Amino acid sequence: MRDLFEGLVWRRFIDHVHLDEPSIAQYVSDMLVAFVHVDNLYRIRNAQGRRLEDVGEMLIESNPLLEATSFGREREVRKHVGDYTLFMTGLFPESVAKASRRKRPQLDAFVDFVQAGKESYSIVSSFDQFEYRDEAPLFRRLSQNFELCVCGINLVKQDLEKFQGEYYCLNPGPICD
Repeated sequence: MRDLFEGLVWRRFIDHVHLDEPSIAQYVSDMLVAFVHVDNLYRIRNAQGRRLEDVGEMLIESNPLLEATSFGREREVRKHVGDYTLFMTGLFPESVAKASRRKRPQLDAFVDFVQAGKESYSIVSSFDQFEYRDEAPLFRRLSQNFELCVCGINLVKQDLEKFQGEYYCLNPGPICD
């Protein structure tokens, strides 16, 4: 899985969206591999232990003036918000678009995923001291190039859909008949 995502991300990021940033390509590849496991996609929990699936709730959880218990918690949750919004807008833009049209809107209906992701990565990059010093520039570049990363991930999604179609056509069934 890792080799597949690395190959697709590196090719699409460099050749198609012209984002020649090896550290960003590696980070995005690692994120995609990690999010294959749904537990990693929804790993942020509130103080009561409830899994947070709504970006609006995650943003509240990240705020040290509201729910976050420390600045370390703010960084952890904001990093996850950046990753989650990048993942969702890149692979599932139709799901993000639907959030604002639900009959019972959640906080997500009021959140601009791209803005939340860019802002979250920017906040993570501001943690640039001590153990976070070496990572800070990466998150600054992720924030600055968020839209290009979304486009690159969307191209990866198209590649995955193509592979899926080819697989089904090699194994005849109702799709290829």
